[in-house]
Amino acid sequence: MKWVLSLWSVARGSLNLLNFSTSSTIILKLEDMETRTKPSIQLLTAIPGPKSQEVLARRVAALPAGAARSTDVVVDSARGAVIKDVDGNTLLDFAGGIGMINVGHSPTNVVNAVKRQLDKFIHTCQIVTTMEAPIQLAELLNRIAPGDFAKKTLLCNSGSEAVENAINIAKYYTQRPAVIVFEGAYHGRTHLTLSLTSKYNLFKKGFGSMVSDIYRLPAPNMYRVPEGMSAQKYLDYCIARIDEALISQVDPSAVAAILIEPVLGEGGFIPIPAPFLQKLRELADQHGIVLIFDEIQCGMGRTGKLWACEHAGVTPDMITTAKSMGAGMPIAALIGKAEIMDSPHPGGIGGTYGGSPVACVAAIEAVKTIISSGFQQKTERVGEQMRRTLESWKKKYPLVGDVRGLGAMRLVEFVKDRHSKTPDPELTLEIIKDATAHGILLIRAGLYSNCIRLLPPLVITRNQLAEGLLVLEDAIRRAHEKRGLLG
Repeated sequence: MKWVLSLWSVARGSLNLLNFSTSSTIILKLEDMETRTKPSIQLLTAIPGPKSQEVLARRVAALPAGAARSTDVVVDSARGAVIKDVDGNTLLDFAGGIGMINVGHSPTNVVNAVKRQLDKFIHTCQIVTTMEAPIQLAELLNRIAPGDFAKKTLLCNSGSEAVENAINIAKYYTQRPAVIVFEGAYHGRTHLTLSLTSKYNLFKKGFGSMVSDIYRLPAPNMYRVPEGMSAQKYLDYCIARIDEALISQVDPSAVAAILIEPVLGEGGFIPIPAPFLQKLRELADQHGIVLIFDEIQCGMGRTGKLWACEHAGVTPDMITTAKSMGAGMPIAALIGKAEIMDSPHPGGIGGTYGGSPVACVAAIEAVKTIISSGFQQKTERVGEQMRRTLESWKKKYPLVGDVRGLGAMRLVEFVKDRHSKTPDPELTLEIIKDATAHGILLIRAGLYSNCIRLLPPLVITRNQLAEGLLVLEDAIRRAHEKRGLLG
């Protein structure tokens, strides 16, 4: 099948939108489009095309089945918000490497920094030698991380490593065994972080016993307030459960750390209300508990602020970051109060590849981009454009149960009906497959896998964002028409 997505025809006066909807919130004015470049989505074959199918067959033969994939897209190259596959198709990336590509694919400053470092040396191991790049990155992160106190940074290779080290250091500092986490959380796939993670069936099933002394409490999900209960009473209930847990489940004197994502990522882009985070801060201060914010997905400018916790005005003792910090390079960081970070004995933390200078120089350039005023303005623009469009869908499509998020971290939740709010993961997967076939990369989220999360690179243009949202809306419309829900 050879066809080209033809929004470009609109600029030429044609009304051939390939059955796309005509939502006024996202369709560009014709007179504006006439002066702009052609659409980013160009489909020459079906997804996957013949070359992609060959590579996918090799993947099945070479890689374990448990290393699942969300799409059948086989990448040849990527730049900005656009991915080109091995069959010559170009697609828009609305998955963003699960929040890994805030600064876009292959930004020039990052690529050049990596090339310069490769010409010098690749790695000598921070345990053996001292390298300047990790120090420069740590100095930068210590300066921009939340909190008016002395900080130090541990550089790691992945978000899981950063979280694992955060818990280990908190335990060492407090000399306590227990950790409090929350429903809907995702913190990683190592043994310890998998134990901290929620969503049992997808991540934990079959892997045996988890780490002990972990206590999981409900996190407020304001979309799923119990029937007959006001939003305020529900939030008060969730807060009260924390106090109850410190009586019924674990004594506060045994708790080393409270760990939470200020915006749940895998859990469904659920912003944690400020009073809840403030309560955690109060309890941590009262009982000498280390408060840790996991901002691996929601940090680095994604929510409209550099750190998601800034929305609530709550400062943690330690914060983890990864994903977009490295612009695609494998790097993560744990930033925390110097007193806490210095507590483990020499040799108690660190690893062979931690602080890789190649990854560090990439991260330095990515972070410099993210903290620039122009980039933050882009974040606000992308977030607002998505918010307006998604809100219009909630009015038009009855199976769109909720739309939510902060900044450019946005999500659509699908339900069987709005009264029961019964999750509909099958519908969600159907829409994702349809939209991907029409040129945008998407991934699911949510405790019930019934949500589509939108994490496009923050360098995406207005035209590209409108183009991709148009494709997604059309997939949503087709799913509703299939079920006879639209006139």
